[in-house]
Amino acid sequence: MIYVNNVSLTLNRHRILDQISIHVDSGEAVGIIGGNGSGKTMLMKCILGFITTFEGQIMVSGVKICSDAEFPPDTGFIIETPGFIPYVSGYDNLRILADINKKIRKSQIQDTMQLVGLDPSDRRPVRKYSLGMRQRLGIAQALMENPSVLILDEPFNGLDKKKSAEVRDILVDKKNNGTTILMTSHNEKDIE
Repeated sequence: MIYVNNVSLTLNRHRILDQISIHVDSGEAVGIIGGNGSGKTMLMKCILGFITTFEGQIMVSGVKICSDAEFPPDTGFIIETPGFIPYVSGYDNLRILADINKKIRKSQIQDTMQLVGLDPSDRRPVRKYSLGMRQRLGIAQALMENPSVLILDEPFNGLDKKKSAEVRDILVDKKNNGTTILMTSHNEKDIE
């Protein structure tokens, strides 16, 4: 499902990634552990087609990234801090994103928000959300269209113990139902 073969990346004469290879089978969950600055986020950006100057080969769901497509199909993701329109509600942010692909109904957005512990009727603008609430909104965005592949860069950032455990349970359930997951963390416990 995710095939990364001998991927290297050099930016400003600095070698960020050096011949990285990862193979993630359909329905498998794989975690990458590394400290800050180790290249985890850059690898995820390459896999998603956000950075296209890498050497090597990346395929997701049978599609060659940067050749067949610039973005892998049927993929939900979080990269770094999720970005949202700050002056509208969390629900409205997700509705705007859902309108792009027109794959899901309003009820599915609401259900996904509730799944991650957010109230879809909360009309507060996202700028008034806590860091943990914004992170959970990012997780909802990644999950809401029920993608077959999830690529999650530090998905537990800003979450307390209780919310981290809830998100772990959601991800285990997704994996058990056939979703392919590649995620990063600097915390070994999150990956376990």
